[in-house]
Formats: sequence, structure tokens, C-alpha cells
Amino acid sequence: MTGLIQVVGGAVVDSLTEPARMLVARRSAPEQFAGMWEFPGGKIEPGEAPEAALHRELREELGIGVRLGSELPGETEAGWPLNARATMRVWLAEITDGEPHPLEDHDELRWVGLADHAGVLGLPWIPADYPIVQALLRSISPEALTSRTS
Repeated sequence: MTGLIQVVGGAVVDSLTEPARMLVARRSAPEQFAGMWEFPGGKIEPGEAPEAALHRELREELGIGVRLGSELPGETEAGWPLNARATMRVWLAEITDGEPHPLEDHDELRWVGLADHAGVLGLPWIPADYPIVQALLRSISPEALTSRTS
């Protein structure tokens, strides 16, 4: 697993305890991903902890501060495979300060209702993010939330 680029992403939701909506970001670049939706985030810098990188990236890209919730378990120990050279770890996050705006790498932000699985999955996601979206929707379904609190 050494040599992989480590990326972090935020599944920014309206509430960590009862998520009903998620903020998604539409890429403006690079060209092959322009117009596609993704989890905001970015690369971990050398010596930076993943959680610190996510806080930094969400501040830079969206202008928000967040409280992190649980990490969405990845397909591998290193996280979710993005391509042959990179993996991503994703955390649930709730906005604690700031109003989200597309400051870097995005041209639109949108709140999507998590109860509408078909609507969320129907967005043109970056292909590597699609299985993460599916896993996230499964993890925050009403049944999953009930089992976490009982």
C-alpha cells in the first residue's frame, strides 16, 4: 500500500445524529471530471493527519468549518480505491461555522435529500465516488441509524 496518494473526502450532512441531506460538489476541473459530482476534499499533505487534512480541505474548497463524525469504512485498509495510484477515506461531517460556497475546484454545490436514493444515485458522480455514495446511503438508512442507537 505504500506509495499510494492518500485523499480525504467529506460527506457533509445537515446533522450527524439524524442526517437528512448531504452537500455535494460539482467539479469544474480537470476536464474529464468537469460537471460531475463528488465528495469535497483533497490530498493529504506530507506529515498531515487525515482528519486535519479534511478540515483544511473543506475550509479551502467550501469555506466551512466542520465537526467530523464517523468514518465510512473503506473497501480496503487504505480506504476507497480511486484509481491505481490513489485511495480516499471519507468521514461524515456537520457544518459548525461558515456558509458553504464553491471556492476551489467546484462550480456548484447542492443539498440532496438522503431519503431519495434514486435521486442521489442519479447524479453524474465521478465514477470512483459512486460505490462510496452507495455505501453511505446504506449506512445512514433509517434501519442503520436505528441499529446504531439501540
